[in-house]
Amino acid sequence: MAELKFEITEHIGVISENAKGWTKELNLVSWNEREPKYDIREWSPDHSRVGKGVTLTIDELASIKDLLAELDLDSFD
Repeated sequence: MAELKFEITEHIGVISENAKGWTKELNLVSWNEREPKYDIREWSPDHSRVGKGVTLTIDELASIKDLLAELDLDSFD
């Protein structure tokens, strides 16, 4: 299996943390030395291991932002 190279170029924020200390985060990440993209996934406490996640272009992130702005979060009680 090929080695996965990654670099967090900008840490944007933590979304949540589980009991084992892994955090679900939104970051700007360069995967295999490519152009950085927005990324949502779980990270080990020292950021040496990653879980499954989703990588987004700026246009995809903007679409999600628009969709979230339309949500009525009070209806999820």
